[in-house]
Amino acid sequence: MNIIVAILVFGLIIFVHELGHFLLAKRAGVTIHEFSIGMGPQLFSKESGGIKYSIRMIPLGGYVAMEGEDEESNDPNSFGKKSLKDRFLTIFAGPFVNIVLCVILLIPVFFFIGTPSTKFGAVIDKSPAASAGLKKDDIILSINGQETREFNDIGRLVNKYGKEELSIKYKRKDHVDTVKLKAQNQGGRYLVGIQPAYEKNQPIKAIKQAFVVTYDTSKTMLTFLWKLVTGQLSGKAADALSGPVGVVKMVSNAATSGFINVVYLTAIISLNIGLMNLLPIPALDGWRILMLLIEGLRGGKKFPAKIEGYINAVGLIALLGLMLFVTYKDIIRLLS
Repeated sequence: MNIIVAILVFGLIIFVHELGHFLLAKRAGVTIHEFSIGMGPQLFSKESGGIKYSIRMIPLGGYVAMEGEDEESNDPNSFGKKSLKDRFLTIFAGPFVNIVLCVILLIPVFFFIGTPSTKFGAVIDKSPAASAGLKKDDIILSINGQETREFNDIGRLVNKYGKEELSIKYKRKDHVDTVKLKAQNQGGRYLVGIQPAYEKNQPIKAIKQAFVVTYDTSKTMLTFLWKLVTGQLSGKAADALSGPVGVVKMVSNAATSGFINVVYLTAIISLNIGLMNLLPIPALDGWRILMLLIEGLRGGKKFPAKIEGYINAVGLIALLGLMLFVTYKDIIRLLS
């Protein structure tokens, strides 16, 4: 059953991504041959309006086959014949809707589990907050004189002033007091050892939190990737990378834990795929976007479609090789 959930999760994310490409291509009048979810042997297909809609066996990809995308074409409605703006929007739409899907899925998550508040749900034993005398149900009012209206303000201010002593003004029942403490540095982030209480059924706060978490998670993912390619990560940190097998295991675990966990993980995976596809790597949407931007800077002079197709083919082979390597590491982790 958990495997079926994992397939549905991948299917939804891929469908949304390819739907973004499809809708913008259709809006631009591009000749579309096929809209496929999955790769490999065909399981189901139906033709409508000259477009073949298909589901294929391997649920780890998909594509929108457009005339003139990777080759020269005389069709006036081929992808290559469309304006720079239409081609940019068609390519950009796939990753963009993945990011939008993340926000949409996180809204009900934070509506039901609640949004973090400035009230303490717990204070971790032997933490700086506990040593300073802070307790559960205390409410932080300000840090170093700056007001804290929501829990995200606490993390931001603790990290801003983490190298120096923190002056925390808090409220306990009807009593207001101030304590001073020094935050702990853990992996480059400063922590004081508090966990927030959560406010449930707050739609406006849930929407805001969905955007905040999407933004913060995006920053974390991109920072991790930058450190990975620049060699700033330790071997253990790099080993945290997961391929399809690892992600299926995570989805299976989430399915065991409950529906909300599946929705949350689906949102994060969708965001990950959206951001990854925006990277300027051959075979990814980010590379095509980069080529279009260079074309614009060259006054509309295009790269030969055949050469660009060869570059994308090499990039695809390299990405498949990386996927196989990461999948091998996932299997080794599972076996051990």
